[in-house]
Amino acid sequence: MSHQIAEAMLLQSGGTMDARRTSLGDRIVDAWKDMRASTERLIAENPSEHRLLFYVLLSDIIFFLSWALKTVVAPVSGVKAQVPLEIGIWLIAALMLRTASMYGFSAIVTAFVRLFGGTGSWRANRAGIFWGALVAAPFGFLMAAVTVSMSWLEPMFPILREDWIALPPYWISLVPFLWFISQGVAQANGFRKNAAVFLAMSGVALALMLVAMYLRKIGVL
Repeated sequence: MSHQIAEAMLLQSGGTMDARRTSLGDRIVDAWKDMRASTERLIAENPSEHRLLFYVLLSDIIFFLSWALKTVVAPVSGVKAQVPLEIGIWLIAALMLRTASMYGFSAIVTAFVRLFGGTGSWRANRAGIFWGALVAAPFGFLMAAVTVSMSWLEPMFPILREDWIALPPYWISLVPFLWFISQGVAQANGFRKNAAVFLAMSGVALALMLVAMYLRKIGVL
């Protein structure tokens, strides 16, 4: 009931809402099953900007909590040495800037996909991207729970300290994040398949990670 009331409040400024499975939890589960259909449903509802902002802010909070768990509360030994002392400041900055970054990212995606025949508006792409970010957020929190468990189990299983085991849970949640967002973008722009969008986003993400690692190595970050 509380989810339905929240949705109703968010719709006051415009838009409609499909009466089927309206709770946020149900909609997220439906998106896990068929993200494209879920995105199509959301766009058809003509969601208000308040509603889209609610989705991205909620994903921001989950993002912050998951990374706080992984890097501050209970980081595994193999990662502690790689976490900068100012990680708290970085996390707060990320929380404050992530929403604006998501708006900028959706604008860049809108301009880019139009070069390849995309038909979605900036608003439709915002809907696909913001919704995809929220749908993927629980996977980040799940990986945070995995790292906390690994941290607790380290004394009994020293192998968990090895980088090849300790590091993957920190970044594997990026895969569902890119996957769901790419499906949202593909649906918003009328693309039959999302493989090209997913591969393009994955390539950009990999390039940015390599740049960040290099800057960290030379002491810039």
